[in-house]
Amino acid sequence: MNTGGRLIAGSHNRNEFVLINADESARIRSVEELSGQTCQICGDEIELSVDGESFVACNECAFPVCRPCYEYERREGNQSCPQCKTRYKRIKGSPRVEGDEEDDGIDDLDFEFDYSRSGLESETFSRRNSEFDLASAPPGSQIPLLTYGEEDVEISSDSHALIVSPSPGHIHRVHQPHFPDPAAHPRPMVPQKDLAVYGYGSVAWKDRMEEWKRKQNEKYQVVKHDGDSSLGDGDDADIPMMDEGRQPLSRKVPIKSSKINPYRMLIVLRLVILGLFFHYRILHPVNDAYALWLISVICEIWFAVSWVLDQFPKWYPIERETYLDRLSLRYEKEGKPSELAGVDVFVSTVDPMKEPPLITANTVLSILAVDYPVDRVACYVSDDGAAMLTFEALSETAEFARKWVPFCKKYTIEPRAPEWYFCHKMDYLKNKVHPAFVRERRAMKRDYEEFKVKINALVATAQKVPEEGWTMQDGTPWPGNNVRDHPGMIQVFLGNNGVRDVENNELPRLVYVSREKRPGFDHHKKAGAMNSLIRVSGVLSNAPYLLNVDCDHYINNSKALREAMCFMMDPQSGKKICYVQFPQRFDGIDKSDRYSNRNVVFFDINMKGLDGLQGPIYVGTGCVFRRQALYGFDAPKKKKTKRMTCNCWPKWCLFCCGLRKNRKSKTTDKKKKNREASKQIHALENIEEGTKGTNDAAKSPEAAQLKLEKKFGQSPVFVASAGMENGGLARNASPASLLREAIQVISCGYEDKTEWGKEIGWIYGSVTEDILTGFKMHSHGWRSVYCTPKIPAFKGSAPINLSDRLHQVLRWALGSVEIFLSRHCPIWYGYGGGLKWLERLSYINSVVYPWTSIPLLVYCSLPAICLLTGKFIVPEISNYASILFMALFGSIAVTGILEMQWGKVGIDDWWRNEQFWVIGGVSAHLFALFQGLLKVLAGVETNFTVTSKAADDGEFSELYIFKWTSLLIPPTTLLIINVIGVIVGISDAISNGYDS
Repeated sequence: MNTGGRLIAGSHNRNEFVLINADESARIRSVEELSGQTCQICGDEIELSVDGESFVACNECAFPVCRPCYEYERREGNQSCPQCKTRYKRIKGSPRVEGDEEDDGIDDLDFEFDYSRSGLESETFSRRNSEFDLASAPPGSQIPLLTYGEEDVEISSDSHALIVSPSPGHIHRVHQPHFPDPAAHPRPMVPQKDLAVYGYGSVAWKDRMEEWKRKQNEKYQVVKHDGDSSLGDGDDADIPMMDEGRQPLSRKVPIKSSKINPYRMLIVLRLVILGLFFHYRILHPVNDAYALWLISVICEIWFAVSWVLDQFPKWYPIERETYLDRLSLRYEKEGKPSELAGVDVFVSTVDPMKEPPLITANTVLSILAVDYPVDRVACYVSDDGAAMLTFEALSETAEFARKWVPFCKKYTIEPRAPEWYFCHKMDYLKNKVHPAFVRERRAMKRDYEEFKVKINALVATAQKVPEEGWTMQDGTPWPGNNVRDHPGMIQVFLGNNGVRDVENNELPRLVYVSREKRPGFDHHKKAGAMNSLIRVSGVLSNAPYLLNVDCDHYINNSKALREAMCFMMDPQSGKKICYVQFPQRFDGIDKSDRYSNRNVVFFDINMKGLDGLQGPIYVGTGCVFRRQALYGFDAPKKKKTKRMTCNCWPKWCLFCCGLRKNRKSKTTDKKKKNREASKQIHALENIEEGTKGTNDAAKSPEAAQLKLEKKFGQSPVFVASAGMENGGLARNASPASLLREAIQVISCGYEDKTEWGKEIGWIYGSVTEDILTGFKMHSHGWRSVYCTPKIPAFKGSAPINLSDRLHQVLRWALGSVEIFLSRHCPIWYGYGGGLKWLERLSYINSVVYPWTSIPLLVYCSLPAICLLTGKFIVPEISNYASILFMALFGSIAVTGILEMQWGKVGIDDWWRNEQFWVIGGVSAHLFALFQGLLKVLAGVETNFTVTSKAADDGEFSELYIFKWTSLLIPPTTLLIINVIGVIVGISDAISNGYDS
């Protein structure tokens, strides 16, 4: 095994602020004395003013904001403090216009910013401006200071807007580029006269200011709506890019009110119709078929409840858009190392016979070639089957990556999974004007064909297992010959052993991991494998963000990681985001999508609705996590400042403020108690008796370390890495020692008596660990984000055969039943935390829906029973009842139409979804319900089968193959019964005439 490794550490750069100092003969100097505070908007350090004090934007709460963000907020933002919402005051030292009194409420924003930024930027003339020879200024010339919040008392307000020109005796104004060139028209300028002519309030000044603001607004509108970072030509090129880099990295795009308001009104109207409908149904029983009537009413009530659980989480759907150019401006400054955060990518695989190694290799290649700094990416492949075939295929993949990665980055190839790039019918010469591209593409295609031959040869060889087991190239037995009893294995293929690509460039890290397995241990299937990867990556690279993908989900958009970082690394909104979920898109599905494999209704309607609440649920793949959220930390709490004033009438002030104070104190006490029960590093009530004692002993470093080890395990290296919010590794750790520690953290007994799988990492207890893991994070107060870029970020393969599709749905439904019957059921778990009530409804719906299979099966049988027995569940219908039924069916149809409209879903996809909901509901959901009850109540374990991934056997080769499965018994029976009922009903109508 390779024991080499190279540690990667990020770097942080400081901004330098250059001030003009009149006391030092106007010599430009750099100020590196920073206050130590960081701006809560952009993350930069807050500079000092000339008097040595920190810059303070808000005098009410002193919320830390740097000068550039303050100016941007005043000019383009809300013009108020982000924390206490107090309107920003005019900075002391800024000139005032006539009538601008201290407390008259006038806030001269145009004067304060536009004047100082029209033309020559205040920053431009104060930094690195070698044009002006300040030493040549005549004696007595007044040179204004670029102060931060204070004004030099020796400088008058008239001279505050003037600077000394290159030629002695000439004075230029700050907004000089908008005036005639003084060099072309030299004349002695009199400040009093010029201020009268060009001063504030004059026609000439207003015209120039309006023209400048118009150009600036046009530029910002283009940036906001198109994401275009180009500045254009002419005067627009003078606008600094600093403001663009400080703007938000993403924004919400609410659904148009013309689409969403009718939808909401219809939901409310449908609730009213449902109330009237049940009022009629319950008060008009059918006496001669009372049992059928009662059963039908119970089923209808259940359907109504399930509709409410599914419908109301869609109340506020939103879309989002990102600005990748702003991300680069903020974190990838020219000439400096990239400051983008590191990302550890997890790829999980189990059985190479059902998950072809070629598909896994394409996924890994797309990750290694992603458009992201190579020293910030590490790919970890989990082989939970300990197959030598996977190991050797990954070795071949690492060798081919040395050619594929530079080819992709040189010619900006999309997608960067070679199988899908070469098989797509596309104009591969589009936007590729390099003359060597065609030649290199042909050579690369030949190399890939050779790579496929090698992988297929490995697969063919693996069909026959030798009696003595597999042996490696050096003759030693393969450690994973016994799948259920083998040691942990780690192999670093790329990134730490000096292997570079063919152009001698660095490659991302590629690590093979197979955790230890021993008889008698519960390995928790995929959730246990993912937790092993968390610990290994925490020891070897410890990136602050994680991406997990299935082995058949390759990166289709090379900028997918940047899309996620636009949310995660946003200084304002990113701190409370636990994960960014991307929709699942699929290749190789028939155009009609007869079995609703694409799930477009769920991904394009339901998930957008959840994004407007607390965020989408985690769906198991294509998700970028914050490592600290997976470790069980609570989301950061927003500090609230006390209001200093009250807007009440004087006679009611004492009463209402006192009432509010008492209410807030009770609420705060209650929240504190609930928060204590759900903190990440949960207070351990029962630590070893040796650690109990006095308060001083409990607060000792040894006791704190013991608490952490009881939570995270007995690895001091991993425990130390878990406390690093921004990632990173210990400086004095050698690669060999880190690998030895990584082997330890994937041992079988490492999780014993720890919180892994309970409060930390992927949560155990269900085969659908994704829903449970996302639910735990939302319960800790985190929110998630749904990112839908124009180019799908990830694409995968789906089982297109009916029986395979039903088995997939069966596994999902079984996981929901297990969660419903566990202590983590959202109906009764997580109260008092940070879970919003509409978000809770969505989680309740995600675990309750398999129970709908029983009323659905009964309700689908009622028509046939009624036709066969001649007894019906509805009495003779009156005009009022007819109107109710038509209104109910009409509201159902119109609701679906409006959802399709704002969700951009076609009617074919919606109809296929409705069809398969019935098929899966009476088959897979029903079986999952009984299997879950047997497992929880009787202890009968059900086997977990891996879904087979499609290989390249031909397009839709398995679509028309009929594989009988017991899951098809209920829907087939229902079909036969209803066909018989229809035949009997028609025969009865023919025989008995109109009366029947």
